[in-house]
Amino acid sequence: MNPRTRQILDQITALEAELQKILLESETKLSYQIKNSRIVFEKNLEAAHHRVKLGLFRWFMTVRPQNYLTMPIIYGMAIPLILFDMCISLYQLSCFPIYRISRVKRAGYFVIDHQHLAYLNIIEKIHCVYCSYGVGLLGYAQEIIARTEQYFCPIKHATKILSPHSHYAQFLTYGDATHLHEKMEALRTELAKTSD
Repeated sequence: MNPRTRQILDQITALEAELQKILLESETKLSYQIKNSRIVFEKNLEAAHHRVKLGLFRWFMTVRPQNYLTMPIIYGMAIPLILFDMCISLYQLSCFPIYRISRVKRAGYFVIDHQHLAYLNIIEKIHCVYCSYGVGLLGYAQEIIARTEQYFCPIKHATKILSPHSHYAQFLTYGDATHLHEKMEALRTELAKTSD
């Protein structure tokens, strides 16, 4: 990777960290704290949350009919998601030590905290937990597969892809065979040091 590309990537990383800090500061203005893995709101905000919560009967009356029709399909996807989770986790546990790739930690991808929101009823909380699991699983799997791609085939595509993973920027340019195997070995070595 040329020095200018590395410099730009470092700037992007620094800007992302700064953005996260700003977003975190704006979120803390909502008057909540995390204590022992539990989100605690200020009393007056929690009371306001309870006032806007829809009761189950009222909630069932406001649900769109198409939501009822598609619910079995949506929740039916739980089985393939769980199977995929088991398979991708087994793959990582069995193969990453052999390749000397640092393991992807689940905790950073599976953030399930909407159940602490007092303005959601039990069904809304179940929906949120399910969506959080699905999104977390896909992010977790993407990182596992990205590290695998960096190990075996860290070459960019000839055409632009819409949403490349975080490792993609450092991949080798399409068609550039100069020192291919040395560069691939350097990227493999980097994987052993990768941390979440």
